[in-house]
Formats: sequence, structure tokens, C-alpha cells
Amino acid sequence: MGHGSSGAHTAPSAAPSAPDAPRDGMRGRIDRLVREVVKFGAVGGAGVLVNLLVFNFVRHTTDLQVVRASIIATIVAIAFNYVGFRYFTYRDRDKSGRTREMSLFLVFSAIGLVIENGVLYTATYGFGWDSPLQSNIFKFLGIGIGTLFRFWSYRSWVFRALPAREPAAAPAATQAVTRAETFLEHEHPTALPRTDGAPAGQR
Repeated sequence: MGHGSSGAHTAPSAAPSAPDAPRDGMRGRIDRLVREVVKFGAVGGAGVLVNLLVFNFVRHTTDLQVVRASIIATIVAIAFNYVGFRYFTYRDRDKSGRTREMSLFLVFSAIGLVIENGVLYTATYGFGWDSPLQSNIFKFLGIGIGTLFRFWSYRSWVFRALPAREPAAAPAATQAVTRAETFLEHEHPTALPRTDGAPAGQR
């Protein structure tokens, strides 16, 4: 009877941990998102620096118009960002479809380019704000708006997450239940019901 009573008390002890599982899953997703945002921000911040440096360099060393100089800078930053995102921010994402990945990256980057330089174009030719300071302000504003779009599109469509692995807890739990039933069958034959219709404990 001593063994039977201890077995009866061990089962309920696992129950309180069940409600914590959804919280742990949510916490894990939040932690992964925070790490992703930090990595994306690190690469994106370096890309912004490259973008602004090239923009000002081209503008002050050539006779190109403001928006054209900005487009060149954006293209250089896009190439820089791809390397950073692929090999740092999203290095653990699916690498099986590089052609698809590159195609989508170029499509969404082109949309981001239009967003970014559309803000500068509107400020320059729509309102006449074309001083060096004003150009850099609206260039930076366009980069910020374009970055929000890029973050959503890159993580959702370009750098796809790998399929989730099947949890290993389910097979382990099944094996534990099987071992428990085997133990009860050999040590306490009266504890398990008979499947042949005979009363428990008869063999």
C-alpha cells in the first residue's frame, strides 16, 4: 500500500506547471523579437550612416541633383544592409531559396527606396527645402519611414523563419506513462482495470 499511496500523490504535482507553459511561450517569442529588433537596428544604424555619408559625399563632389545623389546613396546602403541582414541579423533563417530571397529583397528594397526618396523629393521640389541641412533632415526622415517598411517586409517575406521543430516532450511523456502502467501492472495488479471484463485483481 505504501507504493500505491506514493504513486497517487506524484501525479498531481505536475499539474501546476501547465498554466506556465503559455506564458513561457509568449516570453520566448518576445525575447526573440527583442533580439531581432536589436540586431536589425545595429545593421540598420550602420546602413543609415553609410547612406548619409555617401549622400553628402556625392552631393558635394558632383553636380548631381539632390534626389539623384540620394538614390545612389540608398543603393549603396541597400547592398551594405543585405550583407548585414543575411549574415548577422537573419543568419539563422532559411537559406534554401537564395534566388527567391534576393528577388524579394530587391523588390522590397526598391519600394523602400521610393518611400525614402519620395519624402526628400517632396521636400525639395514641393516645398523648396533644399539647403544642405534641410536635405539631410528630410533624407533622414525618409530613411526612418522606409526602415519601418523594410523591417516588416524583410522579416515577413525575405528572410523566412525555419519551420518549427516538433517538441520532444510529447514522446517523453508517453514513454513515462507506459513505464508507469507497466510498473503498476507488475507491482499492483489490482490497480489497473481488466480489459476482458473480469473483476480487477483476477488473472
